[in-house]
Amino acid sequence: MRVIVTGATGMVGEGVLHECLLSPLVESVLIVNRKSAGITHPKLKEIIHQDFFDLLPINDQLAGYNACFFCLGVSSVGMKEDEYFKKTYTLTMHFAETVSSVNKDMVFDYVSGAGTDSTEKGGTMWARVKGKTENDLAKLPFKKVYAYRPGVMKATEGAKNQPKLYKYLGWLYPIIAAIAPGSACTLKEVGLSMINLMYVDYPTHIITPNDIKQLAKEKV
Repeated sequence: MRVIVTGATGMVGEGVLHECLLSPLVESVLIVNRKSAGITHPKLKEIIHQDFFDLLPINDQLAGYNACFFCLGVSSVGMKEDEYFKKTYTLTMHFAETVSSVNKDMVFDYVSGAGTDSTEKGGTMWARVKGKTENDLAKLPFKKVYAYRPGVMKATEGAKNQPKLYKYLGWLYPIIAAIAPGSACTLKEVGLSMINLMYVDYPTHIITPNDIKQLAKEKV
């Protein structure tokens, strides 16, 4: 399989990229970033591109892949709805529309969030926007679209791109995982589950921590 990964300079994308580079099932990986991830690997190609709202200059370089693991995202904290909508919905849809137009039979995995509102009508702004993004991604001509709602995640060991909160509160993960196992998973499991979903006919398109852990154990 040939994979596109976005958000590789963030915690989730870095963890997913790590598993892709380790996996014998992944032949090559393309990462698209605004700044270099600072990683070199025989399987890895990197495109530095500043404007994700204008992908025409790199359009041809996005062809020839059969999976896209979309891990790019922003926090809604301190952000007005129109700005968050642009950076979440509009950006994601533009990227997805582009890769779907140049790749037949592509699987698209979108990292959404626990608590996402599929009805698009709830009182929480970010949850409505994420819900609309999930719903409209499912309408694009992909082979399959999966919406990841991973909850609390344990960063990959040695990861460079951890938010401060994760760095200081990482010790809480084992406690959360023990008390509420259905709300937590590791980034290793996230990456493995995305890879395995290419080979498994999974019955639901919304992927929760329990699904992630189950998929990560699949033998493919």
